[in-house]
Amino acid sequence: MTAAPNSLQLALLSAAILGFRHGFDYDHIAAISDITSVQTDRWRGMRLGLLYALGHAAMVAVLGSAVIIFQLSLPHGIDRVAERLVGLTLLVLGVYVLASIFSGNPAPRSRFHLLAGAFRWVRWKVKKYWHDHDAPRPEDIKWNYSAKSVITIGIVHGLGAETPSQLMIFLLAANLGGVGKGFIGLAMFIAGLLVMNTVMTASAVGLFGFSSRLPRLQLAVTALTAIYSLAVGAFFLFGWSELLPPLG
Repeated sequence: MTAAPNSLQLALLSAAILGFRHGFDYDHIAAISDITSVQTDRWRGMRLGLLYALGHAAMVAVLGSAVIIFQLSLPHGIDRVAERLVGLTLLVLGVYVLASIFSGNPAPRSRFHLLAGAFRWVRWKVKKYWHDHDAPRPEDIKWNYSAKSVITIGIVHGLGAETPSQLMIFLLAANLGGVGKGFIGLAMFIAGLLVMNTVMTASAVGLFGFSSRLPRLQLAVTALTAIYSLAVGAFFLFGWSELLPPLG
């Protein structure tokens, strides 16, 4: 049975609203703020933030297509593993940001940069202890996000974020009355997602760009970033994400 015209229009509108709502989830806020906060050029920050959104949308498109065509679903547990990895990186970022504030350097680096630096330090320690006691300490490489890295992050977040809004669009798209209508519903969801993430990226770029000219405001923004990262990271790491208040 196919949906009546009015019912179909309402379903497509609901799909767009679900996508708009999904773009405001906790992992999107964390990723976009992290990516844009380390960019000195506003246009680069905007471009990278949008590439993250496109990577996420691409994974949603793949998963949604599998649901519509093959009636498949993600294996249980995948989202939990990814959620804990995201939580761990958020905790690392939060600790670093607080340390930066107390040391007088309130400009945080990417949490992925921090993890890469920690890996180099551990490898240096192991090499110095077991093999070469005179091995030089690794230099701090000035790494920044690339187009490939942010797209990859978006893809991972799209796979590991089975939020209610994302699951609902899969169910809705699979029951619109045919493959074609299912893909239209999925496209509406992705359009809403991209609109929300565009607004979020523009807001983050503007906020970080403006606060960089005002030291006290930058300090306040950085402190809030640290508190947010620590709180959300703890909820994700310990599997308590269901206890977080719904956004939007």
